[in-house]
Amino acid sequence: MEKRDEFISSFTVELKRGTMTLAVLSQLRNPEYGYSLLEKLVEKGIPIESNTLYPLLRRLEKQGVLDSEWDTTESRPRKYYRLSTFGQDVYEMLNNEWEKSVSIMERILKGEES
Repeated sequence: MEKRDEFISSFTVELKRGTMTLAVLSQLRNPEYGYSLLEKLVEKGIPIESNTLYPLLRRLEKQGVLDSEWDTTESRPRKYYRLSTFGQDVYEMLNNEWEKSVSIMERILKGEES
């Protein structure tokens, strides 16, 4: 039983890892700072830890998918992220791929012919 649980857990992690970028991008059409994005994702049923989210945000920023800017008007400076123009294109393409994949998987899992 324990081996099965470990096996399922490993595959579940892989599935979640593959969808995390799309989930993050979907929430950055409007500027968000890291912690508010974290709370938003958790609230929507996507558990993510800060030690996963922040490196992902930095990587996406470095790749040009996200733009960022610091807000220093409050007592605590916050770095806000949002989709860049390139990021909007990436998000739309990934979203289309996601929708195609979900449609295909639904047919496969229900046993329908294509």
